[in-house]
Amino acid sequence: MPSIAIVSSIAYSIANFRGPLIAEIVAHGWHVYALAPDYDETQRALVRALGAEPIDISMDRTGMHPARDLADAVRLAKLLGRLRLDAVFCYFAKPVIFGTLAAAIARVPRRYALIAGLGYVFTSDGQRIPIRRRLLRATVAVLYRLGLTLAHRVFFQNQDDIEQITGMGLVSRDKCVRLNGTGVDLVRWAPSPAPIEPITFLLMARLLREKGIEEFVAAARLLKPHFPAARFVLLGGTDPNPGGLREEMVRGWHEEGVIEWPGHVDDVQPWVRGCSVYVLPSWREGAPRSTQEAMAIGRAVVTTDTIGCRETVEVGRNGFLVPLRDPRGLAEAMRRFLDTPGLVQSMGLESRKLAEEKFDVRSINARMLAEMAIARPAANLDR
Repeated sequence: MPSIAIVSSIAYSIANFRGPLIAEIVAHGWHVYALAPDYDETQRALVRALGAEPIDISMDRTGMHPARDLADAVRLAKLLGRLRLDAVFCYFAKPVIFGTLAAAIARVPRRYALIAGLGYVFTSDGQRIPIRRRLLRATVAVLYRLGLTLAHRVFFQNQDDIEQITGMGLVSRDKCVRLNGTGVDLVRWAPSPAPIEPITFLLMARLLREKGIEEFVAAARLLKPHFPAARFVLLGGTDPNPGGLREEMVRGWHEEGVIEWPGHVDDVQPWVRGCSVYVLPSWREGAPRSTQEAMAIGRAVVTTDTIGCRETVEVGRNGFLVPLRDPRGLAEAMRRFLDTPGLVQSMGLESRKLAEEKFDVRSINARMLAEMAIARPAANLDR
């Protein structure tokens, strides 16, 4: 039986983000090893339910710690060698860099990487970049070049990231494959009527500054005096990333009554179904799956006119694009739904249609399996 290792730096993401892909690989007769550093019993059970085998590894998710990162890469190479794999698939920055390197050392014959957005290091906050961050960006670029040179295919979720990475000379263009995001299960995320009394705006994200959390709160503060019944819900937990917001800051907004903050929840679907409009004022994304999920359920979208985010909105059809880091522009776009509630339903219907056109997880996974030579190419695959 052929085998593949899927390498991640976050165990929670394996079933949550790659579950349908893993199930498809298993259905094609492959044994799937799912490698991550932070398994708990719940995540292990979810991975096993997909037909895959969870394996613990050592990998520091954030920060640059060269000695530890190299030691982890050596340990990972030994493990991959023992597994006698036919292929490896890595996603998130450290797995792409060190996982692909380890797979090459272990002589895994087929190596694949996914860059689902370039993240904190390559995201501008609109201010002069400090020397330390510029050095970090240069270091990560060198490491990316090493990892991507050793990959046979590199999947991206928008054309802007491909242009930036190839423009920096980090990977050759012939290795790049563009996907329409991670995709969403259109059956599980079936459409439902959007509530309009009260109109509820939802943002789901890790609590990172670059997700536009502060802009969302500022927009809510501008709108709340004029529309006191409107709800502004922020869903997500704190994050150790350098751009992470302090919990006491977010809790203060909640206690002030500007936003509602339930924190992190395991099942976000009821919250998406309970919202009227989905909002993501992020500074940069790959192709945000949270927005794709909201679109599949039939929710209008307000997001930023920036890399990745703009992939999810056709202006005037299913939502609006707003300028980057502009709370007032964000508030104006959100106010259009408060002034004209009929837009909630009409644009929500168009969101579902757009999700069916672009973000069906089955089509996206079929493309990936074909590129990884796990399945034959299907007709009319998006390129």
